[in-house]
Amino acid sequence: MNVPKHLSHKPIIAVNDYDKIDALYANRTDARALSIGQAQYDDDEISLKVFRIVGGKWSRQSEELPIHRNLDLSILFLASLMTDIDSNYSQSSLREEIIETSRVSEINDYYKLHERKLKPRLIELKKILDKFLTL
Repeated sequence: MNVPKHLSHKPIIAVNDYDKIDALYANRTDARALSIGQAQYDDDEISLKVFRIVGGKWSRQSEELPIHRNLDLSILFLASLMTDIDSNYSQSSLREEIIETSRVSEINDYYKLHERKLKPRLIELKKILDKFLTL
């Protein structure tokens, strides 16, 4: 499905038919498209958006994030995979802290269980970052 162009978020670049490539949820997700474009909350901002369809309509549950928050979430995920509960030392500049020590291993367990789908995306992210940072 193509990204909607009539809603408040104004797409500039989109990933149409995202539901077909949504990693763990491919072909069984309500996320239909991704976009980077003019933010609905501020005409001067660029944001990222996940467009979702629920009950045949574009959902108000669609998420729009400022770019820095998306990057921070990626940093948090990777830092969490490297967390050492014995040191309780932050792995990033976000100063993440362990809330549930007994559950930290669940993050690594989840990654290991889904590594076949997640690792290729991390590899691609690294390649794109390496290329971008040499420009």
